[in-house]
Amino acid sequence: MKNKLNFHIVVGLFLMLTYSCKQLETDRLLVKNIAAFNNAVKEAKPGDVITMANGVWEDVELVFEGKGTQEKPIKLTVENKGEVTLEGNSNLQLAGEYLIVEGLVFKNGYTPTNAVISFRKNREEIANNSRLTECVIDNYNNPERQVQDYWVTIYGKNNRIDHNHIVGKKNLGVTMIVGLDTKSSRENNHSIDHNYFGPRPTYGNNGGETLRIGTSHHALQNSNTLVESNYFDRTNGEHEIISNKACQNTFKYNTFFECTGTLTMRHGNETLVDGNVFIGNGKPSTGGVRIINESQTVINNYHVGLTGYRFRGAFVMMNGVPNSPPNRYVPVINSKLSNNTFVNCDHIQLCAGSDSERSQAPKTSEISGNIFYNENKNNTFTIYDDISGITFKNNLLGENGETPIKEGFKNAKISLVKNEQGFLIPTSDKIKNKITISPKIATKQNTGVNWYSKKDKTVALNSGKTIKVASGINTLYNIVKTSEAGDIIELEEDGTYLLTKAVKIKHPLTFKTSGIKKATILFERMMAFEIENGGSLSLNNVSFDGTKSPDYAGNSVISTSKNSMIENYKLFIDNCEFKDMVVNHSFDVIRVSKGTFADTISIKNSKFKNISGHIAALDKETDDIGAYNVEYFIMQNNVVTDLQGAALRLYRGGKDESTFGPFLEVNYNVFNNVGFGKKNKYNSAMSLYGVQVNTIQNNNFNNTKGLKMHLVVGEPIVNIVNNNYYKSGQIEVSGHEKYNIKNLYNIKPVFKEGTFQLIENSPLLEKGIKTLN
Repeated sequence: MKNKLNFHIVVGLFLMLTYSCKQLETDRLLVKNIAAFNNAVKEAKPGDVITMANGVWEDVELVFEGKGTQEKPIKLTVENKGEVTLEGNSNLQLAGEYLIVEGLVFKNGYTPTNAVISFRKNREEIANNSRLTECVIDNYNNPERQVQDYWVTIYGKNNRIDHNHIVGKKNLGVTMIVGLDTKSSRENNHSIDHNYFGPRPTYGNNGGETLRIGTSHHALQNSNTLVESNYFDRTNGEHEIISNKACQNTFKYNTFFECTGTLTMRHGNETLVDGNVFIGNGKPSTGGVRIINESQTVINNYHVGLTGYRFRGAFVMMNGVPNSPPNRYVPVINSKLSNNTFVNCDHIQLCAGSDSERSQAPKTSEISGNIFYNENKNNTFTIYDDISGITFKNNLLGENGETPIKEGFKNAKISLVKNEQGFLIPTSDKIKNKITISPKIATKQNTGVNWYSKKDKTVALNSGKTIKVASGINTLYNIVKTSEAGDIIELEEDGTYLLTKAVKIKHPLTFKTSGIKKATILFERMMAFEIENGGSLSLNNVSFDGTKSPDYAGNSVISTSKNSMIENYKLFIDNCEFKDMVVNHSFDVIRVSKGTFADTISIKNSKFKNISGHIAALDKETDDIGAYNVEYFIMQNNVVTDLQGAALRLYRGGKDESTFGPFLEVNYNVFNNVGFGKKNKYNSAMSLYGVQVNTIQNNNFNNTKGLKMHLVVGEPIVNIVNNNYYKSGQIEVSGHEKYNIKNLYNIKPVFKEGTFQLIENSPLLEKGIKTLN
């Protein structure tokens, strides 16, 4: 009897196991191609798991739709995380209820539509109560820099986007958006949490935000989106890291690490910014929070080492437009900055943007209980308009702190103590409540995924091996074809190198002469070096001779690709010589193309002689939408002689305020006989149009054309100091609005009334400014 009973038990267990295996086969379906995936989606029922097989899925457009339940969602996952990649022209759309997507990696391609991952199939078929988790989008960029797309578009309601790794967006378009263009996507209660937003380089135009919620069209609609515990790592696309454009959103416990921009309440009301951390580490243009609109609350945030000014300040409270439409600047009303900490932050901006249009100062607002401590600066406050509508109370300054605001501030003896999280916390017997950083604060470690590396893949110049190359014909061309990123190409001292083919620079490379006497490069093509996508170039102790160049107009020593370049590049020239480039007219040293962007172009300790074109013509973005070709241009300690064109043409057109470049430094140079060529269409020694920061100091201008400067957008800084002019043209400044010019020195201001406002008085020289209107 006992044996018989045991037999039945064994049979029963076998049947149960067999049933479970069949159920497992049904619930967890492994798919190996798009046809199998589509069939699995079509047949999916609540509780099913569709698993994508390991390997590369190329040119697949996944539509994951179905109706799961809260208890039994339908899940799309991968066989092994990190071993399933979607490449080429691939994307994903979600539509339905209770869907989960996990473990996908998008790389080596770009979306064929306007989004990589979208929470809708179309405006009517959307995803609700769904989740995107542990997915990766890595440098999945359209190769055309100015073609717009988004990486994640969120629609519907009650969706969660968490623990994703999103890095390297470089073409036009916001990285992640929350869309409110249909009623079914408003008051959505989405959660965007624990995501790692990796580096996004400067785009050089509007459209480089990392996160946007809503648009100006739906600015007064409630979104009710929670953005919590995300890590923003050098997301520098433009000055709005986050652009809030809807009502009732919450931003908590996020970390902004060395981001050149701010969390901006661009449109919409009743925003809460609570318990976030902004870390600048003294990097240029790093910012905190910018307030626009009504009933905004900024509390308990910690800011350290932020250097940004104007709209990128550590804290910015804007002026508004009276009776403003939603798409302009709604005045700040009933808003507050309370219980925040600012450590070694350079700029607190009140009534920022004040001009003839943005004429309404903040009203019924409050700045209270904050700590402003700076070891290096006495006064960090800049006030642009009437602050009588702001109440100040119970704010603390360091012992050396000063402010023009008469009430609501006290000085205190403050010291900095590092807490267990590594933050420098102000301590003082006058601080009533202990300053704490939430344990929920985002870190690089607790965001994103743990199976995909966050290591910076950028290869720096001068970081590779040194390769010696003999002089001769095309030896440079040949060696570059076998080089690797970061390599240093070492030329023979006093050697001669002839190029009959242009050298393509496809990754970071350095060319330098090993000894004191410079090697000479001659070239028979229209350029010696062409920087292509992914390339950067450093030249050190090299001479370029144009006597072997073709008898064509429009030669150049260095050019960028004529095609759009998705990667920003760098160009460094140090202790080099450029001479005898007059075989035909318009022979430039540096010439760029539209759709290319340099983080930095630096020219130092070099000589330029007998050249028919310009040293640098950076003027190809002429659509007047705020785009430009270089962020930082530096020209220092050079000698320029007999240059027929302009030493520099730098252009940024339009009045868009989403970017704050270009930044220009021209220091300790000598310019002799510059700008008098018949083909110099700029009719100047230097032509600067729309440059935002102009520093021109300690230069000698001898027998040169004048300098032309056209000022647009906001508050351009013009710092012209200690220059000597001999038999040289005037400095002409033009502009059709009332601009605030900061730090204008050493030039006699001859302004028409109402055209410019001098912020600081300055000494005068004989040479003057001619205004053009």
